[in-house]
Amino acid sequence: MTPTILTHSGISFNLMEPDPDLIEIDDIAHALAHICRFTGHTRVFYSVAEHSVRTSLCACVPQEHALEALLHDAAEAYIGDVSSPLKAQLHEYRNIEFRLEQAIRQRFGLPPKHSPCVKQADLTMLATEKRDLMPMHEGDWALLQNITPLAEAITAPLPAHIARWYFLDHFETLTNKATA
Repeated sequence: MTPTILTHSGISFNLMEPDPDLIEIDDIAHALAHICRFTGHTRVFYSVAEHSVRTSLCACVPQEHALEALLHDAAEAYIGDVSSPLKAQLHEYRNIEFRLEQAIRQRFGLPPKHSPCVKQADLTMLATEKRDLMPMHEGDWALLQNITPLAEAITAPLPAHIARWYFLDHFETLTNKATA
């Protein structure tokens, strides 16, 4: 079996040798809109696409990092969402993910390394999502120590077709501002 997938737009995409020229924003938006956060263990469906837009809109993300924040989980469009505890055990997966992230960063003109403000926004969203979307649980997540969730709750996550549109619309807004 070759390490290729067929994307939504009909592209044969090689996961081991990701070609930045074959990365399409519509493929990313479509796939992320259909992938549920937390490997599907939320109380209601909540897409990675919606998470990505919300991360990009966090107050701690300056405008110059908003596109990077929107695309911070874009590799999941090609390799799926693997839970962090499992991902830590899968070293080859992390290598594949890194190569994909680098191809995506090259394709969209993003810096080669993750910006700290994007990581902070991602953690803020994680704390918010844990509070609003995950089953009630007594345990703390060490990763979220000293992280404050957003004041505004996520009360009605978007269905996949709306999340896809929301992602693409936000991408268009960000990239048009960059070229205007």
